[in-house]
Amino acid sequence: RSKEWILRQYLNSVPFGTINGSSALGVEAASEVYFSKHADELELHEAALLAGLPQAPSEYNPFREESAALARRDEVLAQMAANGFVTPKKARKASERGLDLDPSDRYTERREPYVFDYVQDELLEEYGVEALREGGLEIHTTIDPDLQEAGRDAINGPLGYPGAPSGALVSIDPSNGDIKAMASSGEYDDRTFNLAAQGKRQPGSAFKTMVLTAAIREGVDPDATTYTSMPLSLSNEYGTYEVSTYSESYGGPMNLREATVQSDNTVYAQLILDVGPEDVADTAHLLGIESELDALPAEGLGGLRIGVSPLEMASAYATLASGGIRRDPQAIEKVEFPNGDVEEFGDSDGKRVLTDGEAYEVTSILGDNIASGTGTAASIGCSGGQAGKTGTTDEFKDAWFVGYTTNLSTSVWVGYPDVATPTGISGGETPATIWNSFMSVANGECEAFPQPSDPAELTPLVTDSTSSSSSSTVRKAAPAPVPAPGEFDPQYYDAPPLETPEPTVPP
Repeated sequence: RSKEWILRQYLNSVPFGTINGSSALGVEAASEVYFSKHADELELHEAALLAGLPQAPSEYNPFREESAALARRDEVLAQMAANGFVTPKKARKASERGLDLDPSDRYTERREPYVFDYVQDELLEEYGVEALREGGLEIHTTIDPDLQEAGRDAINGPLGYPGAPSGALVSIDPSNGDIKAMASSGEYDDRTFNLAAQGKRQPGSAFKTMVLTAAIREGVDPDATTYTSMPLSLSNEYGTYEVSTYSESYGGPMNLREATVQSDNTVYAQLILDVGPEDVADTAHLLGIESELDALPAEGLGGLRIGVSPLEMASAYATLASGGIRRDPQAIEKVEFPNGDVEEFGDSDGKRVLTDGEAYEVTSILGDNIASGTGTAASIGCSGGQAGKTGTTDEFKDAWFVGYTTNLSTSVWVGYPDVATPTGISGGETPATIWNSFMSVANGECEAFPQPSDPAELTPLVTDSTSSSSSSTVRKAAPAPVPAPGEFDPQYYDAPPLETPEPTVPP
């Protein structure tokens, strides 16, 4: 190793003092902290001050020990003149200058505090607390500052008034899992809880995508499989419950594409039982949902015991956007260590969990939902290249729009942090308009979803209630007793019971 290499490594890692609880490691950080400029912009008297600090950073701290810092600086200047690095005249003129400090908060102010906390948690998990305590790491994140700002602007536009509900947005690049934006409303000083990554809320009908995907994985043809939209009273191994549509109106026989576009709860409640709640839960986990699921029928309509975060939903839909390849979301691009080592993050290959044909079938239906269904307010005019689903929970406590293009998968949640407070907002309203505002800026060039190389092989779903010779299936729910007082009976079927009740046996 050359002397120059050794000196460069030393200057890039040595501590230059601690300011406001943070250590300035390396000459570039010290230049920013003490003088608000890059190291190559320092004047002679400034560079001499920094050169004298590593010997005893606390003793010569110019913010606390001005006289000692000046004396140390002048000592450095004198040595530079004595060794021929500067002329005695330049050294004398530099020593006549004051400290001329211009402190910066670049390394103490958290411009994106929620992202900072999220990245810090990932670093702790990867390297442990000691590595972070030692410091000197240079972290490159996947966050795009322009998209981060666009996310905040999209949220604050409709939710910027006093007393407005909170909003959160996460956007992921489906080609590599990079988190490009993680924005939420409110101030970090008022709430350190990260709604975008930590908030576990009921997803409502945005979770129907997991049911649809599970059905297509099982080979169910969504265009040739028909159920009857009607009020349901169901009694089965999961309990006794009723299911109705959001609007209390019913469309009679309809296929799964039509039921998705209309977000019909009663059709999906029947499909969930035929596909199997266990398969729905398994599919959700395959796509990217990490929260615990109980494999209950209610989950297919968004009634989760724990809930899911906007980050999870954006990740799950990103798997569809990528043609069935799951890539774990990541906020760190690379880490540079004080010794010069660099660790790159990310697994661009991902893991295939669906065929591209299966993903394409789901995408086709969710594309119709933006074109003519509950998600029309989200449309960015990208015909054949946009797909998404709305979600609204009981009493309007949570509202969602989750959708994707070939470039980005973006989830939007709107609600009050106090889960008991209704918003009066549906997923097709404010969340859809936030998604539209953000994606209109962030998406870039519009591209149609590619045709699959492995088209899905689908057939109509046939149940015991229909003839196997029928070209389509109509599943009719058998009459069931009215739920007894206290049994699970939600209007929108949005939350599972804490304990599964025993079915009521007819007298």
